[in-house]
Amino acid sequence: MSYKITPAVIEDIPALVSLVNRAYRGEASKKGWTTEADLLDGIRTDEASLYIIINKPSAVIFKYLNEKNEITGCVYLEKNKDELYLGMLSVSPEAQAQGIGKQLMKASEDYAQHHKLKAVVMTVISVRTELIEWYERRGYKPTGQIKPFPNDKKSGVPAQPLQFVVMKKLLKQ
Repeated sequence: MSYKITPAVIEDIPALVSLVNRAYRGEASKKGWTTEADLLDGIRTDEASLYIIINKPSAVIFKYLNEKNEITGCVYLEKNKDELYLGMLSVSPEAQAQGIGKQLMKASEDYAQHHKLKAVVMTVISVRTELIEWYERRGYKPTGQIKPFPNDKKSGVPAQPLQFVVMKKLLKQ
């Protein structure tokens, strides 16, 4: 299987919006295991939000291109002091469980090490135990820090009270 991981550009935004929303929300997301459809209504992201991210000097979105040159995965990374924030790890529901998420995680950690960052940090919805366990198998540990879920329609409308667990992986220098 041939693939490549490269930084996304402005022209990729419509495909990224579609991918991220299909991976997390709505009926299409239920084909994969990363769905949040039962936890949240609404969209996961929009074009304006991704435009802001892609234009931030401290941030990058990596896209995963399959052998047909289709974007089937992505991850948002942002440098924050000596750490890398990792978010929006998304894989097309039809392409999940094929190692794409693992490859994007490795690319993210390589990026962090290249930039001499000490750790990768992320937030995960606390009730997503299967996802937390997936990250733990990759060396991420809950920090004990809890963050509130945003109270805005842009993040989705929770079907129940939600909060984030902060997870971190220290990198070898």
